[in-house]
Amino acid sequence: MEKSRLADRFRACDKAFILVVTRKNKRCGVHGLPFRIGSLIFATPSMKVYRNPDQFPPFKNAVITIGTFDGVHEGHRKIISHMQEAARSIDGETVIITFHPHPRKVVSSAILGIRLINTLDEKIELLEQAGIDHLVIVPFTQAFANQSAEDYIANFLVKNFHPHTIIIGYDHRFGRDRLGDYRLLEKMADSYNYSLREIPKHVLAEIDISSTNIREAIVHDDIETANQLLGYEFFFEGLVVDGDKLGRKLGYPTANLRITDEEKITPGNGIYAVSVSLQAEKLFEPSYRGMMSIGLRPTVNGKSRVIEVNLFDFDKDIYGQTLRVYVKKYLRPELRFETLEDLVVQIGKDKEQTLQIFSSPS
Repeated sequence: MEKSRLADRFRACDKAFILVVTRKNKRCGVHGLPFRIGSLIFATPSMKVYRNPDQFPPFKNAVITIGTFDGVHEGHRKIISHMQEAARSIDGETVIITFHPHPRKVVSSAILGIRLINTLDEKIELLEQAGIDHLVIVPFTQAFANQSAEDYIANFLVKNFHPHTIIIGYDHRFGRDRLGDYRLLEKMADSYNYSLREIPKHVLAEIDISSTNIREAIVHDDIETANQLLGYEFFFEGLVVDGDKLGRKLGYPTANLRITDEEKITPGNGIYAVSVSLQAEKLFEPSYRGMMSIGLRPTVNGKSRVIEVNLFDFDKDIYGQTLRVYVKKYLRPELRFETLEDLVVQIGKDKEQTLQIFSSPS
């Protein structure tokens, strides 16, 4: 079936998405989640998202866990898999409870240090792809943080979710002054008729280490490590804004991107192989290949950090549109060249290397 006809069918369908892949003997999927290439796949996005307790349905044998799930990386997916297994055994539903804004912004003064792997919308998207039934986004306020640990259990967890099973880490803290813990949940389990399962210490340690390592890898050019730990290619979105159009003069027109979420982490300075999707096209997979430059542009004595993407074989006007950039591989550091001609020669080498990366087996 022609790509255009498939796109039309996709846009006409509000309950299914279609993933079409054509290369053979490879695996890919939405953000790198595994699907078999060479097939046509229909899936039903079924995760329900709630931001207000008044919206909550009567959950069926709810298996719940609580956390930030920043990155929704391989470590998080172990917990999700454990939840799903538990839910299947009791014909129940999986429920993840997360918070927005990040609790540290409310209870800590060190808010400037927050750099998140995912925006909230990205997290929602990734958790849906992971197959979670319900996602509850709790508005995290000072009043919420100040409720007693006992009230948190009785008036928040039990009243709203009537959980069959709570899966939580041994070091989870909640309530005023963070006095609530696993032992309190265990103590109150019989009174409120829920089962309690502990996330093993080594899994929690792996999650914390992975999240830290992912952030460090992203900002220090080690994008391959970040992608391996994430289980998908790190991505971010930016609005295409006016630049000085130097790239066009050099024969490599670029889209200058402005990151709109101040908490979103971005890669360190350097040159990267990337693939890109346009938000306006509403496709799940990246449609275009290219290379990205992040930095001060020392060859032209730049003064501010700029994110620029050059898309191969692309000539559309996309000013004012949002691009999603999937970062595939780090190519080289940002360099200062003596002349613009030298810069153009290096850009040509960067493009050749990028094309080789995309053409080589994964």
